[in-house]
Amino acid sequence: MKSLTLLRHAKAESDSPDGSDIARPLSERGRADAARMGEQMRRLGVEFDLVLASPAQRVVDTLERVGGLSARFDERIYNASTDELLGIVRETGDQVERLMLVGHNPGFERLASRLSGSAIDFPTGSLVEIELPISHWEDAGEGSGSLVRFLRPKDLA
Repeated sequence: MKSLTLLRHAKAESDSPDGSDIARPLSERGRADAARMGEQMRRLGVEFDLVLASPAQRVVDTLERVGGLSARFDERIYNASTDELLGIVRETGDQVERLMLVGHNPGFERLASRLSGSAIDFPTGSLVEIELPISHWEDAGEGSGSLVRFLRPKDLA
């Protein structure tokens, strides 16, 4: 049994200091939402064998506010398509039982929907956990998982 958790970055500013998308920081609301999500994750005792994250500033800021996660940054996650994200999941070593990806929509929303077999609206700062009854990550595919947890910042307020 494998577990995939997707954490979408919290609400970001519409602009960055240098004008680039990748450098957009979290907004005040995003910083508060990410901190609340981190508190909830600690209450639930969720842990991960591997955390892979986009290098975008809003993701870095989200991880910092969530706290307690040691992430490896993977440039492929930034602006990744659903197929690219699924490829990252499928190449994960089988010694990893609990994988977390931290990144962006629309890829995360589409990946969660594709794996769970149901449409998932994935707002900023939300966390989705999908349980996959597989032994090898390479077997992850369409409708192969079940949604076991869906946390949205507005539900934690």
